[in-house]
This record gives sequence, structure tokens and C-alpha cells, in this order.
Amino acid sequence: MSLILQIDTSLENAFVCISENGIVVEAVSNSVQKEHAGFIHQTIKKLTESHAIQLNSLSAIAVTEGPGSYTGLRVGLASAKGFSYALHKPLITIGSLHMIAKDMINSDSITFDKNDLFCPLIDARRMEAFTALFDYNMNQIEAPSAKILDENKFMETLINQRMFFGGSGAKKFQDICNHNNAFFLESQNFPSSMAMLSYQKFLASDFANLAHCEPLYVKEHQTVSNVKQ
Repeated sequence: MSLILQIDTSLENAFVCISENGIVVEAVSNSVQKEHAGFIHQTIKKLTESHAIQLNSLSAIAVTEGPGSYTGLRVGLASAKGFSYALHKPLITIGSLHMIAKDMINSDSITFDKNDLFCPLIDARRMEAFTALFDYNMNQIEAPSAKILDENKFMETLINQRMFFGGSGAKKFQDICNHNNAFFLESQNFPSSMAMLSYQKFLASDFANLAHCEPLYVKEHQTVSNVKQ
């Protein structure tokens, strides 16, 4: 049996959940981004107490590595690394775009074809989005990147096959894309999708290096300091 603590603060709505053998036991979400740090620890305490789970009985700690909210990624990964180090439990990192793609593929609202492609989009403000591309078997066709969305984006692929878009940036692209091969899916259950992905990594002993693990920002962030002369 594997009990995995899942932490996601990469998106606007954060969640913490505990899963057993890839199935969610309970998940709790939070929609106030500035409260994500406090939410993580309070919720972990509440979940473990309500299910009579000792922290030492956890099999691993899983966290989304990004891309996503710059502050959210730092908060989530720092918390996950802290628990992993203190409890001597392996750390599992899950790509935010992988999680969204898995959620899309798990959708029961449509029948997919083996040639369909899945394009998660995370809103990165203005007309920019973090994105990647996956096939039906979750093979990564294009690595995570930041793209400016316009009416011609993805056109070369859309001409030849169906593409499914999901995530917080999908609505932004839906407003400007009218191609017949473009389909848009509503988000369903991110905790369930993350639980499945982290369980697969747990079984494969695919663990992150605790000392060198960093958030996946995709874009370079500049910090400007005002120094008094």
C-alpha cells in the first residue's frame, strides 16, 4: 500500500490531498493565492487527523513543479521538500501541464482517437500561456514553453489532426480560435490526475533529487532591487 501526500500550489486554485494506491482519499482546495502557504500546513494537519494517518506512515511526498505561479511554485516545493527531508520520504515532482493533460485524457465527455493531441494551457497573463503537447498515451510531443496566443497558433497541427485544449488558458485561446479540429475541455479533477501520475512514478521509483530540485519556471524571472546610493 502507498500513501502519498499531494501538494499543488502551481495554479490559481491550490489543493492538498492524500491518495492511496493512486486513488484520492480526500482533497481540499483553496482559491486565495496569497494564503497558499498557510493553507498547506493547516490542511495537512486536518487531513491526517481526520483519517488517523501518521505522517511517518506516508510513502512519499508529491508536488507540482510547474510551470505556473512563480510564488506558488516556490511555496509548494519548499513545503514538499521540508516534509520530505523531515520525514525521510522520497519526493515526487509532477509537471503542472502533465497534470492538466492527464485530466483532459481522463474526461468522460468525449470519445478520443489514438491520433488526438492534448494541449494544456496555463494562463500566463495578457495573451501568453504556458503550454506543452501530449499524445493520448501521455507521451510528451512538445516540451513546456511559454507561447503568445493568436488566431494562427497551432494551425500547422490543427490542419492535420484534432487537438484538445484545457486549463486556465484555454478560454483565452477559445475566444480567438475557430478551427474545426480544435476542441476545448473543462477541468474536472486535478487531484485525481495528480494522484495517478505520482503513483506511477512511485511504482517506478522515479524520485526527485531533494538537494537539486528546482521549480520549472519556463520563463526567466527578473528581480529588480532598489538600492539606496
